[in-house]
Amino acid sequence: MMDFQEELEREGNGWEAPDRPAFAGFWIRFWAYLLDLIVIGSIKRIAVIPLADYFQWTDGFFSLKTVLGAAVFYLYFVLMTKFFGQTLGKMVFGLKVVPLKGEKLDWLTVLFRELIGRYICSTLWITYAVAAFTKKKQGIHDLFADTTVIHEEYVKRQTRPRPQNAY
Repeated sequence: MMDFQEELEREGNGWEAPDRPAFAGFWIRFWAYLLDLIVIGSIKRIAVIPLADYFQWTDGFFSLKTVLGAAVFYLYFVLMTKFFGQTLGKMVFGLKVVPLKGEKLDWLTVLFRELIGRYICSTLWITYAVAAFTKKKQGIHDLFADTTVIHEEYVKRQTRPRPQNAY
C-alpha cells in the first residue's frame, strides 16, 4: 500500500492541494493543543471538580479527583482522535490526524499515539518541539504511532473524473 506522502505526490490522484504544505507545522498544532486544553479544563470544571468536591474525593495526589481528571484528558484525546480523526482544537484549525500507511486510524494506533505518546510528551515538554524539525512535521507521539497531522484540505475529495483518451 502506498504511504500518505507518495499518494499525495502521485499525479492525477484527485487531491486538491492548497497553497500551504500538507503537513501541519509546530505552531498551528500548538494552538490547536492549547484550545484542547481549554476544552478539557472546562469539562473538568463542569463535571469532575464539583463531583469530587461534593463527595470529598480531593485529598492527595492519587485522589479520585486527580484520577478522574486524568481520565477525562486521555479519553478526550483517544475518543476524538479515533472517531473523528481530530480533536475540537484540530477541527477549529482545520487539522486532521492520519496514518502514514493505511486508510483509517485503528484502535491500537490511536491508543499508542495518545496514551504512550502523550505521557512521554507531557513528561518531557521539549519533545513536542520535534514536530518543528521533522520532514513530515511529526511529534514524538506521531513517530511512535506512524501518524502525522495534516491540513484538512488535503483529505481526498471527490472530484470529477478526468476525460480519458478514447484510443
